[in-house]
Amino acid sequence: MWMQGSIVAQGGVRVTVTGNQPPPLTGADALHTDQRTGAAPPRFLDQPLLGVVSMAAFTLNEQGRINHWNNAATELFGAGPLQAAGRSPASLLRLPQEHRGAFEPEVFGHVWCGACMVPRADDGRPAEVGWWVYPVEPDGDPGARNVRVLALAADLRRLREDGPGLAMDDVLVAAPDGDARRAAGARLLRVEPVLAPPAEPPGDGHPEGPLDRRLAELLPAVGAAATDAIVSRVLAHGRPAVSLSITVRLPVVPHAGDMPRALRIRPRAINPPRPAADRDHSEKGAPGADENETLTFLSEAGQQIGGSLDHLQAARTLAEVLVPRLADFAAVELLEGVAADSAQPAADLDETVTMRRVAVAHNDEPGLWDRLVPEGEVLLPARDTPFVRAMRTGRPVHVPRVDAEYAAGLSASFGGRDMRPLFTGRDLLIVPLIARGRVLGTFKLLRKPDRPGFDDLDLAMVDELARRAALCVDNGRLYRREVQVAQELQRSMLPADPPEVPGARVHYRYRPAGQAAQVGGDWFDAFPLPGRRLGIVVGDVMGHGLTSAAIMGQMRTAVRTLAVEDMRPDLLLRQLDALARRLGEGYVATCLYAVYDPVARCCSFANAGHVPPVLVSESGESRVLPVPAGLPIGVGGEPFETTEIPVEDGSRLVLCTDGLVERRGRDIDEGLEELRGLLAGPARPLGATCDALLGALATTAPADDIAIVAVGLDGIPKDDVAVWELEPEPSMVPRTRAQVAFKLAEWQLEAVADTFQLLVSELITNALLHGAGSIVLRLIRGDALLCEVYDDGQDMPHLCHADATAESGRGLQLVSHLAAAWGTHRTDGGKVVWFEHRLPQVTGPPPAGGR
Repeated sequence: MWMQGSIVAQGGVRVTVTGNQPPPLTGADALHTDQRTGAAPPRFLDQPLLGVVSMAAFTLNEQGRINHWNNAATELFGAGPLQAAGRSPASLLRLPQEHRGAFEPEVFGHVWCGACMVPRADDGRPAEVGWWVYPVEPDGDPGARNVRVLALAADLRRLREDGPGLAMDDVLVAAPDGDARRAAGARLLRVEPVLAPPAEPPGDGHPEGPLDRRLAELLPAVGAAATDAIVSRVLAHGRPAVSLSITVRLPVVPHAGDMPRALRIRPRAINPPRPAADRDHSEKGAPGADENETLTFLSEAGQQIGGSLDHLQAARTLAEVLVPRLADFAAVELLEGVAADSAQPAADLDETVTMRRVAVAHNDEPGLWDRLVPEGEVLLPARDTPFVRAMRTGRPVHVPRVDAEYAAGLSASFGGRDMRPLFTGRDLLIVPLIARGRVLGTFKLLRKPDRPGFDDLDLAMVDELARRAALCVDNGRLYRREVQVAQELQRSMLPADPPEVPGARVHYRYRPAGQAAQVGGDWFDAFPLPGRRLGIVVGDVMGHGLTSAAIMGQMRTAVRTLAVEDMRPDLLLRQLDALARRLGEGYVATCLYAVYDPVARCCSFANAGHVPPVLVSESGESRVLPVPAGLPIGVGGEPFETTEIPVEDGSRLVLCTDGLVERRGRDIDEGLEELRGLLAGPARPLGATCDALLGALATTAPADDIAIVAVGLDGIPKDDVAVWELEPEPSMVPRTRAQVAFKLAEWQLEAVADTFQLLVSELITNALLHGAGSIVLRLIRGDALLCEVYDDGQDMPHLCHADATAESGRGLQLVSHLAAAWGTHRTDGGKVVWFEHRLPQVTGPPPAGGR
């Protein structure tokens, strides 16, 4: 990577990066005018500063999977090319949730530049990585279409410790080595990834050939035409760059009318000189210059501190922006409950205050203070220390010069550790971090003895930064808390393990949207219904957020409640629609409800504006089912329809939400056709089918939630079902008992015959006495023995208490006591009363040698 820049106020150097080759570039590759501000990039003696760093690079294909991985990526992330190939960056690198969308070609549409901590794949050690991630729009070249995202990365910690090599023209000023850099008098304080302005066309006198070639070497072998196309699209977004803060000890010689030969460098006038009047008003010391510089610093520092949703990263950034502009040493210490996000910030401090040092920054030699003030240390400051006093009073504590006695007292508050070398003779400022009336912690600043103390302007700047930083830390903590609440709410509302029902197998998958704190409104469920049937529902509430999730939970509960009444699918959706309209205008959702009957071997569907399902036959033929579209739940005004489709044993039914098949710039019918094509062919395990669909159609951080329900339609064997149509006469009761006894003997269930016959006779007698019309008895053998009695009567039986002298009313009490479960529900022409009886446990043969 190549860097350019110039010395700025107080010894800082702004450096930008423009390539990836070890030998230094020439001055012809200088930065051009920033297109956003119109100001020329900073320069040093009219010459560019260039640097060298190792840059990792990988590319992603259309599915968001890694298809190129260079050696620098292996060194940085601890994963080799074979380990990375075909995987998504989120799964391989364990990226923070808020940054995963940057690597998804279907989600991210702009170049992203930032920094985050990434655990290495081999040993888990955190690496501080600077990122430049570019989306690459596909074009007609097949090679270019296979590269949808280009990600460049650099080790920021290594840059800070070892530093980049700096060169002017062809002269190496500081080698990329810590000792050589220190020998040259340079000290690197902070590194931040940024973007240089997009390159101007080569025809304007600004050739970009060297950068094109070096960037092309990072790409996979896709052909010269495809490489040129990718490079041109990447450079149009802005060139990879870093912003450095560097101090340099610069030797001086008396002015003798000309420049010493060693410093004579050919000037390159990129921009015409400004008029003298303009220069006079912009020079430091002119009226308003200090104020403009202060406002600029506060604006840039506030943007950097607020650029992360991580409260600990915001604290670390605060320490970095304070050094060296306002202090030579900065340490941020948060209350333990705030740092760990295990408790609310304190409104008042008790006798025991536990804090954690989360960030340290200084401009001394690297590692000088690591032993005395290590990051991550838990502190127990005494009540009378200035740190606790600043938090209790809410006002900064300023000690203009720390003498030896005061330094010894501060050392005592750190567990007896000798902190005097850090404090003695320095200007000390301790500032509380307070947001929304609650204390978060403090940060302390130290200035060296040879530097002026904190003046009123410095104190005002620190006070403003403290307010901004406290809000950023608290917002980051609240965001993390919201993410946790959202995830817990999501887990509580999603169904548990799929139900186990005879004749069907259910598997489902769910992938939330890429936004960490956004709970989706997608829901899905599968539950057993009377008669060994299976109810399946998939829905999508309009919008995202906690409100949509709450609506989703209410609708899921309502569907379960209504399904127990064994309504037709269209009637259930009608009831759900009426309920949603009574609850409010925001209750709008799409929904698909299906009922699978493994005995009749058919599926009934009703749809409310949802994505239609796909049915795959046993032979592997797939088709999108023509279920009526319907209007979404909560709209009203149109009736729903029930469609009944026969299915053969061995078929598979797949239902999903639109997040799986809908894409930007593509019709949803195309997505359904792609889904149908992926499901066609030989049968695979349902779990593997769901995973394959996610791998082929979904991204790791999708723009919308994705829910998939896959059902294996196996059916119940006809030999496990027995049906009798009974004449409503008294003699049918003993005949039915005999027929049931014969069937149980055929099923080898004589052990439960007596009890089962007794319960059957009770239901048959009730249907004869209190029912109407014909009576049908059905037995189904499965994991339990199910008995159902149908009649045409409308009066629903209910459990009642029978007195000791009562001559009736004990039938259902007997059923309730002896059966494993029982119930009743209405049908289109009457009612059904049913009960289940547990089957005897089947034991295997005794072990060999056993008695």
